[in-house]
Amino acid sequence: MATPGATTLSDDTGPIPPALRGLLPVLLALPVLALAEWTLGASPFATYLLSVVGVNIILAVSLNIVNGMTGQFSIGHAGFMAVGAYIAGVTSLSLKEIGIPGVPVAVSDQLLFVEALLAGGVCAALCGFLVGLPSLRLRGDYLAIVTLGFGEIIRVFVQNTEAFGRALGLSGIPQYSSVAMVYFWVFLVVLVARRIAGSSHGRSLWAIREDEVAAEAMGVDTTGYKVRAFVISSFFAGIAGGLFAHFVPIINPGSFTFVKSMEIVVMVVLGGLGSTTGAIVAAIFLTLLPEGLRSLFGAMGAEGSLAQKVDQIRMPVYGVLLVVLMLARPQGLFGTRELWDVLPRWLPRKKKGLT
Repeated sequence: MATPGATTLSDDTGPIPPALRGLLPVLLALPVLALAEWTLGASPFATYLLSVVGVNIILAVSLNIVNGMTGQFSIGHAGFMAVGAYIAGVTSLSLKEIGIPGVPVAVSDQLLFVEALLAGGVCAALCGFLVGLPSLRLRGDYLAIVTLGFGEIIRVFVQNTEAFGRALGLSGIPQYSSVAMVYFWVFLVVLVARRIAGSSHGRSLWAIREDEVAAEAMGVDTTGYKVRAFVISSFFAGIAGGLFAHFVPIINPGSFTFVKSMEIVVMVVLGGLGSTTGAIVAAIFLTLLPEGLRSLFGAMGAEGSLAQKVDQIRMPVYGVLLVVLMLARPQGLFGTRELWDVLPRWLPRKKKGLT
């Protein structure tokens, strides 16, 4: 018998059956996404802007698995995004005139769209495996050099390949993407990242980040864990590229340059290396920043050319933000903590596993 006041672990597993625990978040997210899609159906600009925000969230959260949780440094994420975008785009073009018998056209299109997305994601993951396996066996900045080279190789390859439209880009891709589809994948990548962070796999990644030599001495397969994290990150980058290809009129090599990779790195560093919610907040902020600057310049009565040059001054603004952040808060906005860890202490917090 436990003594009065003693703290014991609870045997209560809760009212949710174990078989539904993994599916419950997905089931709860579907009606919310459907409502958002119905609400934004009459606003093309809001739909486009939210889609761009969602794609950047997927890219930032997926890169955070490698750069944040594992402590590696990849600067070629746009290369994996390009692989997913072009493979998904070519797949959709080849299936454009094909329908699944016995189902409505809209449902058939979405099922084929998901097939194209998975094709792009799997190809990006395969590239991540081929790139990561040799480079992740080494320590230091070798991964950064290899991923930088990979991103440039992909860009030059598609720029000189007729099947991908060469420098003019790939056009005519069916516009199957929607806010609901984009944020369904946002939900999945956040769910996967949080599940990894709280698992034994995640604890091994954190150990590698803190001290790779000590982790290896404790029996952690450092190369295997790093490669698996890199493959997962590359898969979601390919998914983000596939989504991007299906809501823009044309994709070209200029959309996947080194500058795009650095934008994603800035999002991860600004939010805090290792913080999933930090990556989300930073992705939203940096994506909406150019639109905010355009609105500001317009309200100030600035010349039209100045508002149009926001994209050119965007990177210097990012640079200034990073310099200020490194001086004021080197660990990023959230560090390795999540949003709920930095909420005011007066908010009620439920302690799990204790009675």
